[in-house]
Amino acid sequence: MNRLLFIVADFLSRPPGFYAMVVAMVACTLLVPFGLTNTVTYALSAAAIIITGIVLIQGYRDTAAIHAKLDEIVIALRQTRNDVVGLEHADTQEIKSKLVELEREAEAGAANTASQNETNEAGAAAGGGRWGS
Repeated sequence: MNRLLFIVADFLSRPPGFYAMVVAMVACTLLVPFGLTNTVTYALSAAAIIITGIVLIQGYRDTAAIHAKLDEIVIALRQTRNDVVGLEHADTQEIKSKLVELEREAEAGAANTASQNETNEAGAAAGGGRWGS
């Protein structure tokens, strides 16, 4: 069933599938004058539900692909920690605590970089610059 859903979502998320949905909606609208309002309402409601499912499935696929790519980058870089790989499968509280920890580390790293830059600039202003005179 999952395979079928992905195939349908893939077809309907591309131009031919989109055009098929537009044609179906126009056909439903043209049936209204013939007293088929309930049928048209049902068909358009079903189409809206299908489109919502397509958006959710495509979002899932995109998110899963992005996570796989980011995991590959984390694993490939030797100086990174691998404890964040697979974090998307953790519970919400664990993700939030890890995010807070990473933000603290980023702030500390930015503060260290800023203090090093100030030290380098002060040394350069005193004549101890890189090119020295």
